[in-house]
Amino acid sequence: MKKGGLIYSTNPDFELEKINNEDCVHKSDFILSICFEKKGRTGKGVTIIKGFKGFHEKLELLSKKLKKLLAVGGSIKNNEIIIQGRVQEKIIEILKKDGYNTKKVGG
Repeated sequence: MKKGGLIYSTNPDFELEKINNEDCVHKSDFILSICFEKKGRTGKGVTIIKGFKGFHEKLELLSKKLKKLLAVGGSIKNNEIIIQGRVQEKIIEILKKDGYNTKKVGG
């Protein structure tokens, strides 16, 4: 989402181009790591998606899409998507169809 408006900064090293270039990160410019974890979760496993680059709003949209398609719960913490259950293969399939580079990590 592009938001127009005035940007004012007292920082003499401020460069608007750096802010605008963050939006230019393409799905194929980074690799998403998909791993399964049980540790510290009272025995309930979750699938974690790490390595997302770009705006937080896009991360939230991706999280919402995955949860809806898989009919599971989840959240976002520390710029990682956490999805309930062992659904690594399904997530990889969905992300590859969307043009993301993925890598399965662990079991």
